Amino acid sequence: MFANVKTALMAGAAVLAAAPVLAEEVNVYSYRQPELLQPLLDAFTEETGIDVNMAYLAKGMVERLQAEGDRTPADLVFTVDISRLAAVVNAGVTQPITTEYLQEHVPAQYHDPDGHWWGLTTRARVVYASKDRVADEDVTTYEDLADPKWEGRICTRSGTHTYMLALTAAMIHHHGEEYAKEWLEGVKSNLARKPEGNDRAQVKAIWAGQCDISLGNTYYMGQMLEDAEQTEWANSVRLLFPEFDNGGTHVNISGVAMTKAAPNKENAIKLMEFLTSPAAQELYAEANHEYPIAPGTEATALVESWGTFTADDVNLMTLADLRDDALRITQEVDFDG
Repeated sequence: MFANVKTALMAGAAVLAAAPVLAEEVNVYSYRQPELLQPLLDAFTEETGIDVNMAYLAKGMVERLQAEGDRTPADLVFTVDISRLAAVVNAGVTQPITTEYLQEHVPAQYHDPDGHWWGLTTRARVVYASKDRVADEDVTTYEDLADPKWEGRICTRSGTHTYMLALTAAMIHHHGEEYAKEWLEGVKSNLARKPEGNDRAQVKAIWAGQCDISLGNTYYMGQMLEDAEQTEWANSVRLLFPEFDNGGTHVNISGVAMTKAAPNKENAIKLMEFLTSPAAQELYAEANHEYPIAPGTEATALVESWGTFTADDVNLMTLADLRDDALRITQEVDFDG
């Protein structure tokens, strides 16, 4: 049995599966690393007296929940990216939860219309641009990235990565599949190299002079600034916040969902509401260099210093529903080839 959060973090998923159910606890499966969540969970336990037992699952969460079925000890799932949230929902292992508090603190575009998942923080997918070779006004829209002026100047990770597929899905939403496919072809023709590496690897390539701009999530700037080896990469670029021609800046989320067989449902609801409270949202966002979403909350001074933007108002579940189309056209244009 897990006595507290720290024990849970050390013991891992195997012990959590064997833990007996207690009245004053809540059990979590998390895609996010434990150290990013521990301050929040400690604060919740201090406020409520409810212990939080967390198992970190780097992969296989859906398969595990399906295998456990009604015997699962998990009450909540923490994950990042709308595609992962949607995958859990589509697997039939979650249940809808709607409370007045959740509705007041989570804007409509950041929760499932049916209540199967609720957003906690957001991150924008933006352009990392060389301070020396790119001006602020050079990139104002995502559509601009297909302009031939960028030929040989763009770096990006694989087009089939979940972050890139979400952006492509948003392009489909705004302009239709035919336009989105042409856009992908245009971006591909502008690549300086074959897609490879993660978002930070693209910034390193800009620093090394291999390309001038890249696509990346905002929080990677904060992570690079905290890494002595990567600080120089971060200082070589600025963040630009493009928009869609008929929309805002593309964002994605971290979120929480309740399992279908949650054994500690009432305690789990308390944790969900705690996580969407303004104070908890700001603490969570600070730990991850993200943006809190509750009305009246603010990002950290560092995150705010990167620039302001208007988030696209499409409900993210709409983008999740377009993921398969985004993957198909990405493969049709052989984006990674």
